[in-house]
Amino acid sequence: MLKLEDLNVYHGSSRTLKSVSLSLASGEVLCLFGRNGAGKTTTLKAIMGLLPAHSGRVTLDDVELTGLPAHEVPKCGIGYVPQGRRLFAELTVEENLEIGLMARRTDREILTEVFRLFPVLRERLTQVSGTLSGGEQQMLAMARALCLDPSVVLLDEPTEGLMPSMIATIRDVILELRSNGKAVLLVEQRIEAVLAVADRVCFIENGTVKATMPTAELRADLASFRQYAGIV
Repeated sequence: MLKLEDLNVYHGSSRTLKSVSLSLASGEVLCLFGRNGAGKTTTLKAIMGLLPAHSGRVTLDDVELTGLPAHEVPKCGIGYVPQGRRLFAELTVEENLEIGLMARRTDREILTEVFRLFPVLRERLTQVSGTLSGGEQQMLAMARALCLDPSVVLLDEPTEGLMPSMIATIRDVILELRSNGKAVLLVEQRIEAVLAVADRVCFIENGTVKATMPTAELRADLASFRQYAGIV
């Protein structure tokens, strides 16, 4: 479904992604794992057209995304939840969701599914999003992305700074998205969160893919985290 082939991205004269290749299928959760600055967020931004590719390709179901303006990429069916949520803090919950619907001109029926996944948002529709709790803001950021009815969802550290009960809610939603056939590309630093939801883990170091392994193998051999990421 989603493919990156020999993707190279530069920040100025520095090459931050170095021939990155990966693939993501429907109904699969792939986690990008590595130290801070390894290139995980850069990979997501390159997919979304927020950082230009110097060379290589990004395709979704054989549709070329490389070189598309950033505002056109969501129309192809990719929902993006950036690190830090990036909500329109001065707008209400409902207005943030409306922006998600407008991005792809999605049928409003999708809101039924969104509120099923995040019922608290129905109760907060008129509340200014900047006054929500951190967990509620994360739910709204995910809900806004899901308003596109995407086939692929990119999540950048969705559990960062959240209390355990909210982390469990986000985990359950990710698992449900997978069961509904969505492809999820997840950036996550917490090993226990990775093992709970991911089908495969892609280890990135200094902008290079070092290995991609099934999560089942990692559960049996946590030393692989030390080998490829130096974190355990």
